[in-house]
Amino acid sequence: MKLVVGLSGGSGIIYGVRFLEVLRELGVESHLIFTTAAKKTLVLETDYTVSQVESLATRVYGVGDISAPPSSGSFKTDGMVVIPCSMKTLAGIASGYSDNLLLRAADVTLKERRPLILVLRETPLNIIHIENMLRAAQAGAVIAPAMPAFYHKPKTIDDLLNHQVGKVLDLLGIEHNLFERWKGAK
Repeated sequence: MKLVVGLSGGSGIIYGVRFLEVLRELGVESHLIFTTAAKKTLVLETDYTVSQVESLATRVYGVGDISAPPSSGSFKTDGMVVIPCSMKTLAGIASGYSDNLLLRAADVTLKERRPLILVLRETPLNIIHIENMLRAAQAGAVIAPAMPAFYHKPKTIDDLLNHQVGKVLDLLGIEHNLFERWKGAK
């Protein structure tokens, strides 16, 4: 399996870091596009360095490198995940405004009818955010906001991260054991 992973500048960059860690553990080929805002958010929100996160990916591309392989539909992938997906990135995707590699790769993913999963991390939402989510969904994107679940009785932040990452993996059909699945009320 080969995935494009976009890290944009929304809060919650740790979701993207954990996603890359799990892809590496599972042997999934990952092609990382790491925006400038995401790099700044990484430093503000975590103790990870940019180079540590980049080392988790199979290949890394500069966000300004519009000629990189993910900019073309002939670069075969199994989909793309933007985690976290900022409202700015969502707006670009929803409007087809492909002025950087992350937005172009998302546009290519949609036009090639491959899975595009957007892990939004914002609250509260205004009407523009909601309309952009609708437009992206109508174009074929899956909107998977980072909203913690509690039925698995999380004890740590890692439990919450693993649940969200596991939900994304489920959407891609990738087997994992990141959280205990709901088995009904006891």
